[in-house]
Amino acid sequence: MTEMVRTRDELAQARARLSGPVVLVPTMGALHEGHLALLRAARSLAGDGGSVAVSIFVNPLQFGPGEDLDRYPRTLDEDLVLCAKEGAALVFAPSAAEMYPKGRPAVTVDPGPMGAVLEGEFRPGFFGGVLTVVLKLFNLVRPSVAVFGEKDAQQFALVRRMVADLDLGIRIAPVPTVRDADGLATSSRNRYLSADERARALTLSRALRAGAAAAAAGPDAVLAAARAELDGEPGLAVDYLALVDPETFTGPVDSRPAVLAVAARVGATRLIDNVRIGGA
Repeated sequence: MTEMVRTRDELAQARARLSGPVVLVPTMGALHEGHLALLRAARSLAGDGGSVAVSIFVNPLQFGPGEDLDRYPRTLDEDLVLCAKEGAALVFAPSAAEMYPKGRPAVTVDPGPMGAVLEGEFRPGFFGGVLTVVLKLFNLVRPSVAVFGEKDAQQFALVRRMVADLDLGIRIAPVPTVRDADGLATSSRNRYLSADERARALTLSRALRAGAAAAAAGPDAVLAAARAELDGEPGLAVDYLALVDPETFTGPVDSRPAVLAVAARVGATRLIDNVRIGGA
C-alpha cells in the first residue's frame, strides 16, 4: 500500500516506518513512461527488503520569469495510482509553503561553472533551484539511493557532483532515456505539443541519431551531421547543440565518451534531448 503525505512531520513519521534501504525518485509529477522506468529501477535497487519513496513537487525555484510554472501539468490523483501500481511505499507531495516556509530561501546551492553553461545559460538560476530542492529532499527523505533519468544529463551530472562535493553519501543511479515509439524522448511537456508540433519535434531525435552515426569521423562530423538535420526543419528555434564531456559538460570533446545535447523550442514548448557518443 502506498502512503501519501504532505507535511514534514507526516514525512518523518512515515519515513520511520519504511523498511530497509530507501530509494528516492524525485519528480515534479505528471508521471509518464519515463518516470515509470525510474520507479521500476528504484524498485529493483531497493530489493525485497527495501522501500521506494517518490517526491512529487513542482519546484518554483527552477522556473524563471515567463516560464511555464503556472501551466505545468499537475495530475496528482493519476500519479498516485501509478506510484501504487509500481510498488512505491511512500509519496511525499508537499506544497510550496511546506518546502519553503519562509518564502524563497536566502541560502541556496551554487551549481558552479557547470551550472552556467547550456541549460544554465538559457535558464539562469535553473540549476541552483534544482540542486537546492534536491538537497532539501535528500535531507528530508534520507535515502540510500536516488534515481535520475539520463534525459536530463546535465542535471544528472550536477546532482552527482553535488553529492560528491558535499559528502552526502547517497548513490545517484542513472536510468536510460525512455522514448515513445516515434523516437521522441518522453517528457511531461510533450502534452503541450499539437500533432504538427510533435512532427517537428521529432527532428531533435533524428539529429541526435545522425550525430551518433557520424561518431567514427570525429567531433566535427558529429556536430555537422546533427546540425544538418536541425537546419532542415525551419519550425525549430534551436537554443544549443553541443558535444560535451559527460562529467563536466564542457567542450570541445576530442575523445569519447561524450554527450551530444540539444535544446529547442517548438511553438511555445521547449524540449531537451541528448545521446551518449561512445563509452559505456
